[in-house]
Amino acid sequence: MKQGKRSGRGPLPAPPEPVRVILDGVLAPFGPRPARTRALPMLQGVQAAVGWLSPEVLAYVSGRTGFPVADLTGLATFYELLATEPAGTYVLRVCDDIACSLDGRGGALLRHLTQTLGIRPGETTPDGRFTLKTVSCLGACDRGPCLLVNQTPVGPAPAGAGSPEKWPEMAPGHHGWLPGHQPQLLHRCGRPDPQTPPAGGLPALTRALAMAPDEVIRAVTASGLTGRGGAAFPAGAKWAACARAAGGQKYVVLNADESEPGTYTNRKLLEDDPWLVLEGMLVAAFSVGATRGYAYVRGEYDLAARRLAAAVAAARQSGWVGEGIGGTGFTFDVEIRRGAGAYICGEETALFASIEGYRGEPRVKPPFPTDRGLFGCPTVVHNAETLACVPAILCHGPAAFAQAPPKLFSVSGHVRRPGVYEAPLGTPLRRLLEECAGGITGRLQAVLVGGAAGMFLTPGQMDTPLTLEALRQAGATLGSGAVLVLNDTVDLWALARRLARFFAEESCGQCTPCRLGTARQRELVDRLCAGGGGAGAEAETELLADLAAVMGDASICGLGQTAAWPIQSLIRQFGLPGGGDAGGR
Repeated sequence: MKQGKRSGRGPLPAPPEPVRVILDGVLAPFGPRPARTRALPMLQGVQAAVGWLSPEVLAYVSGRTGFPVADLTGLATFYELLATEPAGTYVLRVCDDIACSLDGRGGALLRHLTQTLGIRPGETTPDGRFTLKTVSCLGACDRGPCLLVNQTPVGPAPAGAGSPEKWPEMAPGHHGWLPGHQPQLLHRCGRPDPQTPPAGGLPALTRALAMAPDEVIRAVTASGLTGRGGAAFPAGAKWAACARAAGGQKYVVLNADESEPGTYTNRKLLEDDPWLVLEGMLVAAFSVGATRGYAYVRGEYDLAARRLAAAVAAARQSGWVGEGIGGTGFTFDVEIRRGAGAYICGEETALFASIEGYRGEPRVKPPFPTDRGLFGCPTVVHNAETLACVPAILCHGPAAFAQAPPKLFSVSGHVRRPGVYEAPLGTPLRRLLEECAGGITGRLQAVLVGGAAGMFLTPGQMDTPLTLEALRQAGATLGSGAVLVLNDTVDLWALARRLARFFAEESCGQCTPCRLGTARQRELVDRLCAGGGGAGAEAETELLADLAAVMGDASICGLGQTAAWPIQSLIRQFGLPGGGDAGGR
């Protein structure tokens, strides 16, 4: 828990009268006895109004809503963006993850803030203006080093340019597509006002409404579309299973809680073209018979959430969301939920738990979401990129889509133009880096493909096609399409230590293989680095391999199942710290 124990027994005192008035105003729209699913939005609203969730505030909220204090405290201590200790007027969250830390830039930014403000991470200035924190990836790896000033992203942070609260908001990053490729996902990015309806309306939804739902599902199946979030499950099979499932209420859920270091394609889509994602969501809902949907957007993605909310409001006003869509009997409405800082909520069942008002802890599968998902009802859940692919399938045909399936790649690290790029699956890695990202800066050492839970490729593997099969044969994984380029100035084992720390800190702690396994992995990686691959390294490597097997086989969700992948890949491809081998592994 982030909040220390309170001494003494007996009831907590009520907050001061001015605070109670503010709290009553925040709580009034939720009603006298709100449903459990409103718990997280309610706490987010309370914190925004009064600054932090003190024990007195939580007790008062409990009395007003009927939610047990223990449940509210459990939520407040689970999510990173909920504060159980007082904070300054401006909370500065500095990214210290793998992309922002390259070349010492993130460290330089942190040192500048520490020296300028006279505080260390975790502290608040005496005047109460600034609180400084270090956090994991903010999803802006192409614009690092970056930080959040409250909810405003800043990057690249202009160290030395005045007081942090006056630093300019982050400018849009690079985007583009492979020369010769006809873009399907980024073609409208860069419009002056992405919140207004596109000039052509929603043609894919119009086509879908003129078809039978099973015809739409057959088209998606024929296209070969697979989930773009990393699991690569066939979308058509998922839709068909949900359509067949018994039960009245069904849901479609947008999972935009991408929080894995190096990954930010969902952010680009929602900031630049929320309509494309919303249209895919509507087509999916029509096809499976869903009438309700939730868009769960990462808490750090403030601009993306605001633009999606504006698009939904405009769609509702235009008759594209609500009852009788397109003059048919199709009804579908969308509610936007904001995450509160928990990587684990990118796992689909943990996301369901968060929407339902619980701590974001994954559930054992089966049952799968298409049978028993959100609120126990059949549910289709996709990330933003997967849903954004759907309009292209209906507008251009499944055969055309299957011939050159579009994929987004978030490229960061030592390239001339970090950003989000669209290329057909099967594009060689070398072409992506040279023709889209402008080429490599410095002498290439390695490429981490697939995000924090990805694997390393060597310079000799730069012609590997970016497909699931080819990368698997190369000992790597496509994941969500994150590509981190590392030149020879990078200490790969220092990066491995940061990855091991990330997984240990982000484990929800629910299952023993992940909770203990990620902690022991972090310790072993630290020991390997401290020993430089010398005496005892073979035994440490054996233990790491055993941990990898246990976590992969016994963890409840993908976090624990894949947490060892980058470490094992590094050992296999580059050996141990100091140039030692891996003991025959």
